[in-house]
Amino acid sequence: MTAMRCEEIISRLEKEYPLTSAEDWDNPGLQVGRRNREVRKIFVALDATEDTIREAVEWGADLMITHHPLLFHSIKKVNDDSFIGRRILTLIENEITCYAMHTNFDVLGMAQLNEDQLHLQNAHVLDVTRENEGVEEGIGRVGDLEEPVTLHDFAVDVRRAFGLSTVRCYGLHAWQEEEEQADQTEEDDVRITRVAVCGGSGKSMIDKAIEEGAQVLVTGDVDYHSAIDAIAKGLYIIDAGHYGTEYCFIDYMTRKLEKLFPECRVKGARIMQPFTVI
Repeated sequence: MTAMRCEEIISRLEKEYPLTSAEDWDNPGLQVGRRNREVRKIFVALDATEDTIREAVEWGADLMITHHPLLFHSIKKVNDDSFIGRRILTLIENEITCYAMHTNFDVLGMAQLNEDQLHLQNAHVLDVTRENEGVEEGIGRVGDLEEPVTLHDFAVDVRRAFGLSTVRCYGLHAWQEEEEQADQTEEDDVRITRVAVCGGSGKSMIDKAIEEGAQVLVTGDVDYHSAIDAIAKGLYIIDAGHYGTEYCFIDYMTRKLEKLFPECRVKGARIMQPFTVI
């Protein structure tokens, strides 16, 4: 198996997903390790957690590429007293370089993936963050459905599209799903035609979605008060979870890296929600 330099891989990725596309508060890029590291095996994960790092170590990875950065804030010590320190030490001790592509990928990759998952028509950027040669780029998408559906049926479609066992739908009450409920409700009469989607944590996109005429926002990490306030403003919320809306990164990036770097072996982390619904 032919080895590549880590810096060659990073250079190719940053050409397509430049760090300048990331949000100012973000910290994508090389997190841990040497740029001149020889790479034969690339491991892809959403996060650099104890579980995914262990997977990478057991597989013998040289480079770990994640969506979320391992390091968001400065740290004063690297030791085994903190979980971040332990993760860094495990990576270094096993000679694994760690690289993250976060909001730069959100802008130039994730938004399109989410749009494709929901089969949105006539879609455009939900929150424009920059222009590149006259083309608007940014977070999320807003577009139309192929045909109108009820809120309940759309929630089911989202659950299937994202490969999830559950989603949380604000605006659809539990009692409305009971078969014995004969009376039609206002929500039953609603036909969803226009949708906004934002992978990850998207409650900050609520007002943008409303401005764009969306009837529902599909995202993750929406707290109770933000959700019920959104309903009061006329916007339904389908919370498919942070992991649920973004784990598509693993399969997409695995396949992309296999094409870009046939010299290397590439493996994606196991798909595993970080919680269990009891």
